[in-house]
Amino acid sequence: MQKIVDILNSSLKGRSVQDTLASLVSEFNDKVVFSTSFGIEDQVVTNEIALSKFPISIFTLDTGRLFPETYATWSSTINRYRLKIKAYYPNEDALQNFISQKGPNAFFESVENRKECCGIRKVEPLQRALKGNKIWITGIRAEQSINRQLTNKFEWDEVNQIIKFHPLLDWTFDEVKAYIQKHNVSYNPLHDKGFVSIGCAPCTRAIQEGEDFRAGRWWWEDNDKKECGLHVHNLKKNH
Repeated sequence: MQKIVDILNSSLKGRSVQDTLASLVSEFNDKVVFSTSFGIEDQVVTNEIALSKFPISIFTLDTGRLFPETYATWSSTINRYRLKIKAYYPNEDALQNFISQKGPNAFFESVENRKECCGIRKVEPLQRALKGNKIWITGIRAEQSINRQLTNKFEWDEVNQIIKFHPLLDWTFDEVKAYIQKHNVSYNPLHDKGFVSIGCAPCTRAIQEGEDFRAGRWWWEDNDKKECGLHVHNLKKNH
């Protein structure tokens, strides 16, 4: 699969998002999916998919602890584009056991608890959503974190056995905002209140000027490589 990834990175280098989506749909048919959390980057990708009218399935992970503003953005996105966005939810038994044994806010108590919570609410549902597909489109940008700089637009996800495509990888935050304004794309209003990366409500805060993009996620943890487990990167760059 790494050979296919290398070919995609080489043959589609420099192509527009629309052209790349066309090539992926032509090659992989209906096995191309996009995961949205309704963040500002994901709204750009959703707009591109809607404009293209390509048969790309869109899904989201409803953890049960999202911001009200996220649900409002979800609704406005459906209303504008008339798209079907499939929702995946945590396994009921696993979530009930976790909360019963450790409490509803156990993720504050240790990194292990937080990762277990992320695993139940996000990682396992993601695995169900990706099963049987070939291409997973994300809204990842390189400047969001050090980890995310260690990849190319196409990469092989060994954990989920799927090729990931990051169409906005080399976009800056200013470019994302300019696109949103130009195309009048709706977005989560929390972005206007200092929230750059938006996840579950208890685990996300606004960042201050000069702080890292990921500083607002799991802000109580002393860790500069904070991820929930959805995006696992190789230690080496894919060249």
